[in-house]
Amino acid sequence: MHNSLEAVGASGARRLPMARGSIAAVIVCWLFVVFDGYDLIVYGNVISSLQDEWGISSSTAGTLGSLAFLGMMIGAVLAGRLSDVVGRKQAVIGCVVVLSVFTALCALATGPIVFGILRLIAGIGLGGLVPTSNALAAELVPDKWRAAVATMMMSGVPIGGSIAALVGIPVIPNWGWRPMFLFALIPLVVLVPLAIKVLPAHDPHGHPGSAAGGFRELLGARFRTISIMFAAVTVVTLLAWYGLGTWLPKLMQGEGTDLGSALTFALALNLGAVVGSFVTAWGGVRWGSVPTSIIAALLAGVALLTLLLDPPVAVVYLIFVLAGVGTHGTQALIIAAVASYYPDHLRGTALGWALGVGRIGAVAAPQIGGWLLAAGLGADSNFVLFGVSALISALLLSVIWRKFPTSHDAPRGPILAH
Repeated sequence: MHNSLEAVGASGARRLPMARGSIAAVIVCWLFVVFDGYDLIVYGNVISSLQDEWGISSSTAGTLGSLAFLGMMIGAVLAGRLSDVVGRKQAVIGCVVVLSVFTALCALATGPIVFGILRLIAGIGLGGLVPTSNALAAELVPDKWRAAVATMMMSGVPIGGSIAALVGIPVIPNWGWRPMFLFALIPLVVLVPLAIKVLPAHDPHGHPGSAAGGFRELLGARFRTISIMFAAVTVVTLLAWYGLGTWLPKLMQGEGTDLGSALTFALALNLGAVVGSFVTAWGGVRWGSVPTSIIAALLAGVALLTLLLDPPVAVVYLIFVLAGVGTHGTQALIIAAVASYYPDHLRGTALGWALGVGRIGAVAAPQIGGWLLAAGLGADSNFVLFGVSALISALLLSVIWRKFPTSHDAPRGPILAH
């Protein structure tokens, strides 16, 4: 009982963690991911309001959207590695403080330049929170549940996005866009004190990760190919998911719907992603993360390209639900695969690497979408971009599945298998 979370035997094999403390810590990590999702999606809901107030073009709006993702790319790589060196708890709480403070300050921005700088800094916290929270949660549960927990942890992102859409429907028309960013103070005031109390003070495997190894080991002969493949598939998957998250309300307004209706399409996308998190968690446990993610990515790609056929409104809602299931479900499964593929001392670094490099897709998506709109190519050009990205994701995942069909090389039985 000297270790309140779990005992680790001489072989390094995990025994069952103490349920009560572990469950509370995982729930707090999940709630942080919910607010991460809120802060990610909220920008897409206020683009039209920012354009009206500051007179900025679609291209400039895309640049502002990309700045947060650029910060996320930096934050994911740095925080993932930091969590392996100084411990998960310190890294998670640090990311939340940066995210909350600088997102709330966006409400005070006087113009696009200040707003963009604040979003960039907030993005560092945003990007660091997902890999550090997932790395911590992965180590608080028995190995056989890791895939399900990692996937369901990611349900927090679309749940947060759904909250952003639901809050935006009454708030933006009545009080403007600024209050939307003040909600980011909630995790700072409510959840950080709770996290200080319930998150384990030390890593469950006994000590913070050694600084040895790190990216050199991750990209060494043993892990290089799979690490590059995980990063590449994350690039195209995040391009589709965050591209839709950023531009969907604006795209649907361009198709003639009002802001309230446009936000309900965003809500459909995020609710689909919530459903997808749990459906793909079950599929990942049943058939393996990578095979299930191939199906999810194909579903999203085909659904988005179906929009080119100009389907009726009811079908459009269904398409966005399926797109949410597929794009976000695929990314959640990739995170589950990464969380289980690498040994403990590399897990945070590996998650930070995949999500950090993968943010190239998230950075590119708002900018490319803005360029396409500025060029007068309309909403369909964006749907083609995001749909084809999802299909490329399915193709890359198929390569991973064929080249890494078994788990014999990875410690603790990864979930890349049959």
